[in-house]
Amino acid sequence: MRNCLVAISMVALSVFVLQAYAVVDPIKAQGAVGKNMCFECHAVANRLSGPSYREIAQKYKGNSQAMGILVKRVKAGSSGVWGKGHMPPNKTISNYELKLILEWVLAGAPG
Repeated sequence: MRNCLVAISMVALSVFVLQAYAVVDPIKAQGAVGKNMCFECHAVANRLSGPSYREIAQKYKGNSQAMGILVKRVKAGSSGVWGKGHMPPNKTISNYELKLILEWVLAGAPG
């Protein structure tokens, strides 16, 4: 009985984790990226004047504070994080679009 409960718990946890990643809508996220001109400096897999989205995902993988850190850096701008480059502040991006973009980036910029 105990093994059955453990197995059920593991399946439930797996479904929850998969649903968390399934929430990322790459089409909507990439639309928001384009609308907010993020592709001017960032690309999915290649470094432009800023790091690629996959580099960002790798750097913050497993960091529970990544979302908060990145929200601040996008809104306020940043410099010196990825070398000598400077990211200008984006104060006009909506909180909804910023969350959508960052969830997509932290998921590895899929699709």
